[in-house]
Amino acid sequence: MNAIHIRRATPDDAEAIGLIFDAPRARWGTLQTAYMSVEGRRKRITDADEHTYPLVAVVDGEVVGQLTLHATARARRKHTAGLGMAVRDDWHGKGVGTALMRACLDLADNWLNIHRMELGVFVDNEPAIHLYKKFGFVVEGRLVDYGYRDGEYVDTFVMGRIRPLSTDRPAD
Repeated sequence: MNAIHIRRATPDDAEAIGLIFDAPRARWGTLQTAYMSVEGRRKRITDADEHTYPLVAVVDGEVVGQLTLHATARARRKHTAGLGMAVRDDWHGKGVGTALMRACLDLADNWLNIHRMELGVFVDNEPAIHLYKKFGFVVEGRLVDYGYRDGEYVDTFVMGRIRPLSTDRPAD
């Protein structure tokens, strides 16, 4: 398999990101609105503030996944960030989510000094829950009837991860 390259999203990626979210599995597993205009997506990328980090996973020049890290700007919550992600339907199970999570957590842990990461995930999205647990996220709670999907309300797990202490630093 060809290498998965992670980079910051650019406005030129808007159409490819739209294709990710307009696909059935991504629409099923996220709270994103389907059929958002390319211009709307482009504006989100262009207008991202200094605390927002839109990333894409690229294979052979094609965008196959996206993740956005939202660092918190509020004074007493600057140690926290949230994330949302999606992988193109035909790239599920091929390491794209893992590559995006690795890049996101490297950015959060080693460059932004984020202590706590947070996310929400539908309770029946088992592949995503498995991925998040692999990276140290734990279920902290359940939000009942949080989202609306396919004509019914769906519960969401709130998951969190506290940055692990580094074991390779010298002791004082």
